[in-house]
Amino acid sequence: MSSQVVRTAAMTDAPGGSVSPVAASASAVAGYKARLHTSFDSVRLLWRRLEETGLCTGHQGLAWVEGIAKRLMPKGADLLVVEVNDTVTGAPVMLLPLMRRRALGHTVIEWLSCGVCDYSAPLLADARPWTRQSADAAWAAVRSVLPPADRIHVAGIPQQIHGVANPLALLSVARDSIQIASGLVMDGEPETLIKRICKAHFTKNFKKHCRRFEQLGGLTLVEAETPDMVKMQFDTLLDLRLNRFRELGRFDLLTQAPIVEFYRNAALQGLSDGSVRLFGLRVGQAYLAAIYVLIMKGTLHALLLGIDQDAVANASPGLTTIGKLMMWGRTQGLGYFDLSVGSQGYKQHIGASSTVLAELCESMTLRGRGAAAYISLRGKTELFVRSKPGLFKAVQSVLRRFRRLKN
Repeated sequence: MSSQVVRTAAMTDAPGGSVSPVAASASAVAGYKARLHTSFDSVRLLWRRLEETGLCTGHQGLAWVEGIAKRLMPKGADLLVVEVNDTVTGAPVMLLPLMRRRALGHTVIEWLSCGVCDYSAPLLADARPWTRQSADAAWAAVRSVLPPADRIHVAGIPQQIHGVANPLALLSVARDSIQIASGLVMDGEPETLIKRICKAHFTKNFKKHCRRFEQLGGLTLVEAETPDMVKMQFDTLLDLRLNRFRELGRFDLLTQAPIVEFYRNAALQGLSDGSVRLFGLRVGQAYLAAIYVLIMKGTLHALLLGIDQDAVANASPGLTTIGKLMMWGRTQGLGYFDLSVGSQGYKQHIGASSTVLAELCESMTLRGRGAAAYISLRGKTELFVRSKPGLFKAVQSVLRRFRRLKN
């Protein structure tokens, strides 16, 4: 697709929360202007600059997002990268990677994720403080250049981006979701990291499991450093993960060939800059676990974990891999271990802190409102089921049986 800039608009705060183009042209003290890019060609240099000098998560790295657009965007979907600039200085403020697609008989604008981005966070040019007023003004500029759609839905919005308030989470139209994200701050010496930042019960088990594995022929966390190693470890991760999920009767995106190819190719590309890495937990010559991670701005994002839970009695290759990886991350100078989205019990067992993710739902048409009402009802139903442990367990059991039959 050729490079194209569609529209430009200047926006600023106006009384009552509305946006006034007239006021923007007269006073741009707190104003923003937006440009819509429908190709990476016209924004690639700026993206790379913000990725290097600004603030972003590993899920907004250019190589990662371009891979999504190339391999996972639905047929007929439109790429929408919005550039927001300061009206007075013209300096870039942020980039937002979005897309427009057809869904359930209507059009929706959503984050360019396609199931492989845990977080919807703009690339910020700097660490300037955001307020609800400035976030709403910037979002008004974004809205002014977006093409027509029935609704906008952005999920997985973190509250902060490397300590800076995420303007998407501050929006007046944003709300808390049912999703949570968990992680741990890492500091100090790697050798004592687990004891210092993790819960005592996890620390005790981690040491016990390491000793158990060492007795069976030596314990090694192996990083994939060549294309052949990447392919081998990724295939190992895939086999371990799908076998485990089949046993549990759980759905996994890695049953879909395009998703598999996306992750495989991203890992191979990551050999050049270290942004995507694969590790395997090996006892002797046998791999008992493999983990797929992103690294960006001092943060290690754990994405995919595959384990052979039944290989060694009374020892957990999964938790051992996470502990070893945390220690490796600290030797690399990384300061945060992101355990991704989800409320799995092992995260609290380790000692991770959790935060609620926000979401953004706006409807512009009757069709959009109908779709939003359905999605809201589905979310409330899920939340109700999760609040009833007995009911939640029964529903999970039914779903597991259905998936086993399907497999």
